[in-house]
Formats: sequence, C-alpha cells, structure tokens
Amino acid sequence: MQTSPPDLTEHYWHALSCEAVADRLQADPHGLSAAEAQRRIGQYGRNQLAPPPRRGPLLRFLLQFHDVLLYVMLIAAVITALLGHWIDSGVLFAAAAINALIGFIQEGKAETALDAIRAMLSPHAQVLRDGFAIEIDAAELVPGDLVLLATGDRVPADLRLIDVKELRTDEAALTGESLPVEKNNTAVAIDAPLGDRFGMAYSGTLVVHGQARGLVVATGRHSELGRINQMLTDVRTLNTPLLRQINHFARILTMAIIAVSALTFILGTYWRGHAASDMFMMVVALVASAIPEGLPAIMTVTLALGVQRMARRHAIIRRLPAVEALGAVTVICSDKTGTLTRNEMTVQRVVCAHHVIDVGGIGYAPQGDLSIDGRHIVPAHYPALAMAVRVGVLCNDARLYEDEGAWQIVGDPTEAALLVLGAKAGFDQHAAALAWSRQDTLPFASQHRYMATWHRDADESSWLFVKGAPERILEMCASQLEHDGEKPLDVDYWRRMATDTAAQGLRLLALACRRAEPAAGHLLPEDASHGYTFLALVGIIDPPREEAIAAVRDCHRAGIRVKMITGDHAETARAIGAQLGIGMERPVVTGAEIALMDEAALRRTAMEVDVFARANPEHKLRLVQALQESGQVVAMTGDGVNDAPALKRADIGVAMGLKGTEAAKEAADMVLADDNFATIAAAVREGRAVYDNLKKFILFMLPTNGGEVLVIIAAILFELTLPLTPAQVLWVNMVTSGVLGLALAFEPAEPDLMRRRPRPPGEALLNGFFLWRVLLIAILMMTGALGLFLWELQRGTDLAVARTMAVNALVAAEMFYLVNSRSTFASVLNWQGLTGNRTILLAIAACIPLQLAYTYLPLFQTLFSSADLSLLDWLKVIAAGLLVFFGAELEKAFMRRTRFAAGTTAHEQG
Repeated sequence: MQTSPPDLTEHYWHALSCEAVADRLQADPHGLSAAEAQRRIGQYGRNQLAPPPRRGPLLRFLLQFHDVLLYVMLIAAVITALLGHWIDSGVLFAAAAINALIGFIQEGKAETALDAIRAMLSPHAQVLRDGFAIEIDAAELVPGDLVLLATGDRVPADLRLIDVKELRTDEAALTGESLPVEKNNTAVAIDAPLGDRFGMAYSGTLVVHGQARGLVVATGRHSELGRINQMLTDVRTLNTPLLRQINHFARILTMAIIAVSALTFILGTYWRGHAASDMFMMVVALVASAIPEGLPAIMTVTLALGVQRMARRHAIIRRLPAVEALGAVTVICSDKTGTLTRNEMTVQRVVCAHHVIDVGGIGYAPQGDLSIDGRHIVPAHYPALAMAVRVGVLCNDARLYEDEGAWQIVGDPTEAALLVLGAKAGFDQHAAALAWSRQDTLPFASQHRYMATWHRDADESSWLFVKGAPERILEMCASQLEHDGEKPLDVDYWRRMATDTAAQGLRLLALACRRAEPAAGHLLPEDASHGYTFLALVGIIDPPREEAIAAVRDCHRAGIRVKMITGDHAETARAIGAQLGIGMERPVVTGAEIALMDEAALRRTAMEVDVFARANPEHKLRLVQALQESGQVVAMTGDGVNDAPALKRADIGVAMGLKGTEAAKEAADMVLADDNFATIAAAVREGRAVYDNLKKFILFMLPTNGGEVLVIIAAILFELTLPLTPAQVLWVNMVTSGVLGLALAFEPAEPDLMRRRPRPPGEALLNGFFLWRVLLIAILMMTGALGLFLWELQRGTDLAVARTMAVNALVAAEMFYLVNSRSTFASVLNWQGLTGNRTILLAIAACIPLQLAYTYLPLFQTLFSSADLSLLDWLKVIAAGLLVFFGAELEKAFMRRTRFAAGTTAHEQG
C-alpha cells in the first residue's frame, strides 16, 4: 500500500540506508513503469511550485491609497478643489497618484522573488522508466523515480543518492557552503544539518563533477526548495522605521488639525458670533496652512538623492524607504563567504617536520613572504618545504592567470591556493610541468580521498605525487622528510599539528611523494596507496577582506553590532570572526543548537552571540525575527535562495550582486554591486544622512505651517481681519516652502555621523525639544507676519498691500530660517554655516523672483489678491525675517550652553 504525500515528507531520508529508502518508496531498480508513474502523479502531484494567489492589479493599486499620509494629501486636494483652485488640487491629486504608483510597482518584489525560485527548478530530467533511460519534463517526476545525474545537470528533485561516482554538487545557493560538496551514498545522523547530508542531492543545486543515480524522495512543495518557497510566501514584511514614524506623525497631525479646526469653528461661530459660512472659509484656510503638502515630495526627492549617492558607492537600492531604514540599523547579520571574506582560498600555514611556516599575502595575487617566527626564509633551503610546494603545484589541475590586473583562476579554489603558494615560493607552474612531465593521473574520489599524479623528472626518474585528507595520507606514508633526509613517520606529531591548525579554522591538506614506477605502465589505486614520504600539512582559509575588517570596526564605533551567520563549520566561522573582530571571547552557536531553542531562549542567544555556524534558511529567518522582537532594526545579507525568506523579513535585505541568485536579489531591498561588506557600512552612513536631512526638513516645515496656523487662529480669536487667504496659504506652502525645503535634501552629512549611537527604533519623529523649537519659531514667524500686517492696517494701508506684506514676511522668515535649519544646535553665523550648502543659496535665489512675480505681476495679483510694495515695505519684510533668524540663533546658543553643561552626547548635538 502506497504512503500518502504527507507521510513521505516525514521520513528522514538522509538517515535511511539505500535499501530502506527503496523499500519505503516501493522503487524498482529498473525504474518505475509509465503507468505507475502516471498513477503517482495523481497521488503526489506534479513536481512544480504552485504560484501563490495574487491580488489583481486594480486592487493592488487602490490599496496603495490606504495610507494616513496619502489621506492627508487627498484631504488637502479636496479642500483646494472646493476653493476652486483646480491647478493646486490637480497637483496634489497627481502627487498622491505618483506615490501610490511607486508603491504599486515595488509591491511586486516578493512575487518576483517567488518566480525566481521557481525558475531554479530544472526543466528536464534523465530518468529510468520501464528499464530505459529517457529524458522527461522534470514536472513529471514522482517519488520513487530513479534519476540519472551527470556533470552540468541541475538536480530536478530531492534525491537520495544510491550509486555515486565522484559526485560533487554546488549547494551554495541552498546551504551557503562556498565549496562544492562531495557526495556519497551513506546514511548520516538523523539530526545532521542540510549541508552535512552527503547522501542527498537537493532540487535546484548544480552537479559540478561526477555522476550518480538517485531515488526521488520529495517533489514540488515537499522539496527543500519548496519549503523555502513556502517560507517566503508566509513571511510578513515590516514597515521601515521612517514609514512607521511618518505614519504615527501623520496620524497625530491629522487628529490635531481636525481638533484645532473644530475648536476654532465652534469658538468663532458661537463665541465670536461669526457667520458659519465665513468661519468655514477661515477653517479651510487653517487646514490648508496646517497640512504639510510638500512632505511626500520632499521625502521622495531626499530618498532618491540617497539612492543616487549609494549607487556611486556600489549599493543599488530597489525600494526607496530602504535608504533611510539603513540609517536606523542596529544589527547587521552578514553572510561570511565573499561578503566578509574574499572568496579566494589562501594558504596561510605550511607545517613541515619541526617547522611551521607562515605564508603572507591574501587572495590569488602571487605576492607574499614565507617566514618562520617572523623571519623571512628561502624555500629552497628547506628540502621538505620545497618538495611539498612542488607536489602542490604539479599534483594540480587548476590554472592561475592575470586578467587586466586581477588574478583569476580556472578550476578548484583549493588547488588554486596551492598554485599561489608555489608562485610565492618561486615555483612557476609552467616551468615545473616541463621539468617534471606528468605521465598519468588518478583523480580525486570520495572513496580514497586523495589525488595522485605520476611524473618523470629531467633525469627520467619516476615519481608519484599525492595530496588529500591528512588522515588518509598518513595511512599511506611510512616516513617523513626532514632537513637531513627521510626519517620514520611521527604520526602523533602530525595529528597534533593537524588538530592545532584545524582549531584555527584552516582547512587541511596533506602532501606526500614517492619515488616509484607504476607496474602496469599507468597509474592504478594499488600503485598509489602506500610507501609515501610525508612532506607537509597545508592550512588553507578564505581570508577576510581587509576593508571588511575596517568596516566592522566602523560599525562597532557607530553602535551597530555585526553578526556573522554562515553555513560553514563552527571552527572556520570562529577563526574568521576573530580576525574580523566579531564574536570575540563569545561562543559560536550552530544551527543544530538553534533548532533546539524555544523563542525566549533564541531571543537571548540572538542578542548575546555574534557568530552562528551551519545555519539553514529556517535558522536565519528565526534569528532575524528574534532580533526584531528584541527591538532591533536588522539588516540581513545573503546570496542564495536559502537566504530569501530572511532577506524579505529583515528591515533591510541586502543581496550580493556578483554571486547572488536572482531569488535573493528580488527579495532584497538593496543589492551590493561589489559583494563587499564595506559597502554596507558606507550605505548606513548615507542612510543616517538621509534621515538627518528629512528631520531637518520637518523641523523647517512645521514652524512655517505653525506660523501660518497661529496667524489665522489669532485673527479668529481676536476678531481681526484674516491676514492670509486660503489661496495665499497654498502659495506659501506649495511654492516657496517646497522650493526652499527641497534644498535641505542636498545637505552634506555631518562629520560625527558614524560616531553616534543608532537612534532608538521606537524614537518619535519629534521629541519634546523639537516641539519646543517648532513652537518658538512658529511664534516668531507669527509675530513678524501678524505684527507687520496689523501695523500696516493701523496706519491705513490697503488690505491687499498689508496681506502681501504678511505673505512676504512669512517667506522672508522661511528664507532666513532655512539657513538656520542646516544644524540643530550649531551656530550658522560663520562662513561654512552660511555658504556650506550652495543648493540652499540657489533655492533662496530662485524664491526671490517667485515672490517678485507674486507681488508685481498682474496675473498673480488677480489670482492671489496681491499688490505692489515699496522699497520701505521690503525693508520691513526683511526685518520680520531677521527677527526669526536671530531669535533662532539666540535659542541655539542657550541650548548649547545648557545641554553641554548637562553632558550632551554627539547624537544629541546633531
């Protein structure tokens, strides 16, 4: 009786013997019959990932308007339409539509990521059916099918390997393992991590070498790729910190506007006895003055400028709000291989009998010294070292070459590291190959765990060279080469040195040689299996990027914790972490340990531990969620399909542009064009600058709107003639405030930006101090504009002229306050403060002719009821503006003195 599909997913196929797997699947050694395969398709379904249900484009677009800030914009648009200002209303409606359109386009990100995962499935498969090898559509595969794999194939389903011949698969996209994984058909422990299940081949991975036969054990949504696809579908994304703050700010502002408008209407109508229609027009002017119409546009421009600056630093932003979210990051969870490290295997240590040689240089560039205890050595003076280097260069199928100043390899990265070692020791691969001609090769195979080559030297002497796993090579050796010749093999010494070297996170290879002639005239396993002289142990590692070490240091200085989450082994992760300055004197936690933790324990571990090894997709996703639940703003880097769920969940998902899969790139908010961790640190700096500038704009905008509101409220409460009409308010808000405020988006980053602690994730956009600043500047603006308006009316000035002076007084105050807004606390009464941002000067220069047009052009006089002003009138307007400038400077001086006395942090000084 067949098992049902859910039961199949519960079997730990990697822990079962080949016979047990075949028995449970009721598999046939000649393959399933066509009829049985068809029956199983009906039972298990097709081998494909079903697309998730999707909302229609119209609904997706309409849902983009479900946003408080857009509600505020639409309210402003309706009000201006009611006033008959159709152009202003049209602009506001268009701005809301553009914002919704941007969100509509970006929302397709996750869906595209799912498409990229589905694209990883192999379209075809070689399978045994009715005793014959045929090619079928991979979607037709069913559990129990016998699949044939060869070099270059993409694995079409999850397979339990039955018959393996030197099979190696690239599982980097699935597990994060940087090197191809050697496969066999043996069972492993039931709790073995995904990367250690050597008897399995997983859907979507690539066969880079060898052949195999395997039984299909999971298809479609039941495969590992299907599980990741489902995780990505289920992951809930979070709003960025800025959007959460803006939404909160917009809700409070909306409630405040409604409350103040209602109170003003009631007081004006029932207390002062104004006609309801008159009060309605006054309240409309009040609402129009309070709504920050320019905020969405300024946000978009500021973020877009951040995108441009980040692109110049090799960081490609896929979603605008991600720019600012980078500035709020408190934790960066980074992959190891290629991001923190160079992804260039490098020999760092050679252990000979009685000598440990340190090898300088990093990566594939053939520059670096060989030294013992810091003293430079000549390799030729050390016979065992010289012979070991020769064996490493000649028992080798890789190739090293220079291309436009960069060193590249062809072949296995570990073999390439041996070629680089040879070049550093003065051995040229081409010359050595001519002097020691290769006669035959015994390729590396998982059964014997070594590679052997047969050579003849210039004297026609016959030599066998071998490299491989240290334990296996030790079994093949009877002696070791020392400075004064061959001596009996000291197995304990080599095992001790192997343990010490491996403890430093280095991968080990052993090198040996033997003077011998193969009996059959070509190399056979029995010729290569004994009688060797042990030469050396070689320690190899993928070294950290030098710029990553500096970037980690910068992040720590900026109060950002860096955590390394890798699929690599714990010892390697610990060693690389120590070199990077990550996880110093703290334990390394493995994926197996994470799997045993409940949520509370994981939250504690996520906060305390900085290095995680052998982590699979679920572990990465759980770590990100645990950090977020602890109040952290998390950036997560990744390159494989296994990283996609965590990338989507993180506040900032960062994918690798060079080696990243399409699934990872589509799930991410940012793509690193150079795969360099240092680029993330630079992007964080830009993100902080963007947030600073947005906050400066809001601190500029609110007093301006507040000044207009206070002018109108004062006029209502004290039964004064309205100093500003609704149309004039919109002119100030949309034209002058927009032009002036936009300049703050170009404000350069402040010098102490990366010495501040990250802002608290729950920090309000405006704290008590900022509200005080807003109120003070609003009162100064009201005093200047309303005072000038009332003074002129008292002197018998025409109402149109008085209102024109009030409007220009507000705009002049904005111009002066714009310069003042460049810094929250520092004085701008210096050359740098006044001229450091030329865009501000250009904005002021652009605003002056606008105000002249508003004042003197007949068309504008008709539209806005403005009137001509005299030179004396302009001097009064400028005086009203200077009142705000010097008032703000005095307040800043007072705040500097009091805050410094209280011990202000760099973050507060802004």
